[in-house]
Amino acid sequence: MSDKHYHFETLQLHVGQENADPVTDARAVPIYASTSYVFHNSQHAADRFGLKDAGNIYGRLTNSTQDVFEKRIAALEGGTAALATASGAAAIAYTFQALAQQGENIVASKTIYGGTYNLLAHTLPRYGITATFADPYTEGSFEAAINDKTKAIFVETLGNPNSNVIDIEKIAEIAHKHGIPLVVDSTFATPYLVRPFEYGADIVVHSATKFIGGHGTAIGGVIIDSGKFDWKASGAYPWISEPNPSYHGISFADAAGDAAFVTYIRAILLRDTGATLSPFHAFIFLQGLETLSLRVERHVENALKVVEFLKNHPAVESVNHPSLPDHPDHALYEKYFPNGGASIFTFEIKGGQKEAHAFIDHLEIFSLLAN
Repeated sequence: MSDKHYHFETLQLHVGQENADPVTDARAVPIYASTSYVFHNSQHAADRFGLKDAGNIYGRLTNSTQDVFEKRIAALEGGTAALATASGAAAIAYTFQALAQQGENIVASKTIYGGTYNLLAHTLPRYGITATFADPYTEGSFEAAINDKTKAIFVETLGNPNSNVIDIEKIAEIAHKHGIPLVVDSTFATPYLVRPFEYGADIVVHSATKFIGGHGTAIGGVIIDSGKFDWKASGAYPWISEPNPSYHGISFADAAGDAAFVTYIRAILLRDTGATLSPFHAFIFLQGLETLSLRVERHVENALKVVEFLKNHPAVESVNHPSLPDHPDHALYEKYFPNGGASIFTFEIKGGQKEAHAFIDHLEIFSLLAN
């Protein structure tokens, strides 16, 4: 489908399985529940392991249902390749582990999901990878945080949970000025609302559990490679650009080209630590993608109605949503979300914690849960 321009709604239905299943003629994507795959002969096996043949090797690394999901989300984001993982947390952890090693660091926005903050601030430092957190509301904070050991900048399109908006284009320019990639967690935006690659991002990650799955029935994550970062020219990531002793002396930049980053993660990190997406969950995420545009449109429409209701309610102290003209990110919201966005947001109840708890405990439709 790459030789024609298809609309988002067509891509979310067809990429990865443009034709019926070649064995059964099934139109729907089958669930390939197999741990192993038969090699035709010893040379066939050698070609698979040597990345000369892109077929399946072992269920921890690849699966045909997973492959369709990966191709589809890569197309929706405008990337070259993707790798699905067992959770969004695994996708982010693998991304950082693939970019930095002991003694190096990541620069991240301070307005990010708490789980990612803990990973950067507490877990990864035990393995020698540290982080510096930049305030997106302080001019020059990202550039000031970069040093000669910085291996990436990390931001979220919409911060979790406040839905603050990051100027992706500006941060991408800073990252590329220093020869490092920009990684964007676009979970809250989805590719239907904004595609970070179009603004200079190099790697995009998602928790597929949220809007991609959409129904609260599967946990998973995905890493998408833009294919634009030049690993060989950079020279700062020799485990990707140079012969890798952990994988037959292969240079992933040479063997996988514009899919080098996710291929490295699949061949090394997924092989060694195994946060593999189940084919059953891959199937569920494919079902979610088929209605992604419809669901996100309604999410945004409903959220904006709730924002309008809350901002005029006498019991509400304030509403924090970038669509509001007095929000500090309103101009960025209009730039990156011309069709609306930020169906996750926060607001304050007058009175304090007691009143907030009373409000939560009397909700009738909304559920109190972690997701």
